[in-house]
Amino acid sequence: MQRPDLRPLPDDVRKYIEFLEAKIQILEAPRAARTAASRSETVEREAPINEEPIAQEAASQYQLLTISQQGVVKRTERHLFSRQHRGGMGVFDLEVQPPDQPAALACLTAAQHFLVFTNHGRVFRFASGKLELSPVRSRGEDIFDRIPFEAGEAVAAILPERAQGYVAMVSASGRVRSLRHHLFGEHMKPGVSVLNFQEYGPLASACWTSGDGDIFLATNNGMGIRFNEKLIPPQGDWGIRLAEGAQVVGIAPVYDDSRLFLLGADGRGTVRVMPSFAANKSLGGSGKQTIKNAQVVGIAALERNQDLFVLSRLGKLIRFPANEVSETEGVVQGVLCMSLRGDEVVALLNC
Repeated sequence: MQRPDLRPLPDDVRKYIEFLEAKIQILEAPRAARTAASRSETVEREAPINEEPIAQEAASQYQLLTISQQGVVKRTERHLFSRQHRGGMGVFDLEVQPPDQPAALACLTAAQHFLVFTNHGRVFRFASGKLELSPVRSRGEDIFDRIPFEAGEAVAAILPERAQGYVAMVSASGRVRSLRHHLFGEHMKPGVSVLNFQEYGPLASACWTSGDGDIFLATNNGMGIRFNEKLIPPQGDWGIRLAEGAQVVGIAPVYDDSRLFLLGADGRGTVRVMPSFAANKSLGGSGKQTIKNAQVVGIAALERNQDLFVLSRLGKLIRFPANEVSETEGVVQGVLCMSLRGDEVVALLNC
């Protein structure tokens, strides 16, 4: 708007108006600086997705397992999943019929067994080598055809076997427990209960740990807590105090130099560095905000030169280098990792 001519006005009135104009400029300067800084940060977070050709994996011993909530699983050679840049739509992977849907991912070799955890806190052990090798897009096979699920029971997590370490588990209500590896070996009774479903509710997530570091729990509303694994008693304890309506969705082992990937159902994710997230000295705290996302679906502790595999409800999967997600020390919305249309992320894996 054009400034009116002030010359006809008395000197005292004109000087007062000029004083007010100068005052307004002083007050608006910080706001303009903040707006410019905010725009700069947004541009930095949403940096253009790399479009340069990306190196692909050669054939290797590693294979990818995809499993549905009702136990339909397929085994595919990992190198068949081409690397894309983050933000792509991925490719169709496991085909299941609604109301069943994809639930979890695991990376292992044909010589390994794998553990399937259900939301009722039960665990089953299977030989991966007995599964047929399948193409990327295929139907898989039902591994629970002779093992009836309980009413409302579904697959919650899947892990490759290990000959050392601990399995840390957490319920959606925040109850956490850690058990030694030998309890999940060849002598494990199929369907053994490792977390009391009747008392603590559904099991939400499980991970392998070395037993000498920290545990990180993440909730669906973007909160997180970190504490030393040795604080967990043998029978388990409450790991986090949840806000009304919140539930735990992920568990991961971390150290002081760890990088933690967090992902939302909308396909946006970020990498938090642990030096910026101090550990609690006890269990049961309320946690701190980790990401600006109202629907976090999972977390993963990253190692160098790993890829991320992200799985959607409609059975699409994208593989991209983890280093394409920038690290942050603060709470951000994250960057686009997977483009979705009428879909949502349900699981992730780093390997």
